[in-house]
Amino acid sequence: MDRILIGGASEIVVDRGISGGVLPERKDREKAVVLTQPGARAVAADLASSMDAEHLIVELPDREEAKSLGTLGVVYDRLAEFNLGRHDTVVGVGGGAVTDVAGFVAATWLRGVESVLVPTTMLGAVDAAIGGKTGINVGGKNLVGAFWHPSRVVVDLDVLDRLPDAIRLEGDAEALKTGLIGDPEIVTEYERAGGRASLDVIVPRSIAVKAAVVNEDFRESGRRAILNFGHTIGHAVEVVTGLPHGFSVSVGMVAAAAVSNRRYGFDHTWLSRLVFSIGLPVAAAGVPVDTCRELVARDKKRSAEGIRMVLLRAVGDPVVETVTEDELDLALRSIGAE
Repeated sequence: MDRILIGGASEIVVDRGISGGVLPERKDREKAVVLTQPGARAVAADLASSMDAEHLIVELPDREEAKSLGTLGVVYDRLAEFNLGRHDTVVGVGGGAVTDVAGFVAATWLRGVESVLVPTTMLGAVDAAIGGKTGINVGGKNLVGAFWHPSRVVVDLDVLDRLPDAIRLEGDAEALKTGLIGDPEIVTEYERAGGRASLDVIVPRSIAVKAAVVNEDFRESGRRAILNFGHTIGHAVEVVTGLPHGFSVSVGMVAAAAVSNRRYGFDHTWLSRLVFSIGLPVAAAGVPVDTCRELVARDKKRSAEGIRMVLLRAVGDPVVETVTEDELDLALRSIGAE
């Protein structure tokens, strides 16, 4: 079992065969609301049955549809009917969209209640559930959100082992990202095994990278921004094409590598080949350049100086820099934008 702490207040547990003890021990907790999705229904029911608190299960739509104001309103109504109190707990069981919503609901219900997250997808396990960033989509991806650390995140590798290949691959993109910005051993494992890289190696190591960065910068005022490698272009690709988040980040990393090559000589071709060997997309051919530019201009990662992008000087050596219009165009052209 691996236990990783963020700020002394958030515990991440990585193990196999986790079947109970999801909620941290607390004498004043009376109720728990479990937010889940259709694909995680069985896991949510099993975990809820092991809780020593009165519980309610609320099922959300799949993927980004869960992160809407309409869904949020339904959840708040259910919490009010259930009379969830300030000393109670919101539990998110499912993919990254569910853990995003669960965290945001916990941050805002009664001005903040405890949250516990149980990611059941690779993407949720190595990224969305880790680090306390929550959000819903209003006019863009995650434009409404809050920083709210869960008291516990539980990652069961046996659950991840049973994922369909496409769902696993989405998380591989984020795991590879953490390796590229902070742990060359993760990159080496992907070079060795491609899309069959060992979960026992890459999951705890990926979480450790993100936890270390978050410990240094809780609210993304500085170093934490390196976790956005691949996201500046990736979020635009996601909105325009409807590609799943992990696949869009994969394309975004290739785009960022093209700019990294121009500025620092980073081997863009090597990264493209590695991404492709894992089974991830390296291009989004035909996406309109102008539309992507507009979306990037609205992205949270912009600053007064312009569009910020995470670049790589080398594996494990990221920098966050403002890019020129010409470099943004290079990034988009490198993934087939027209």
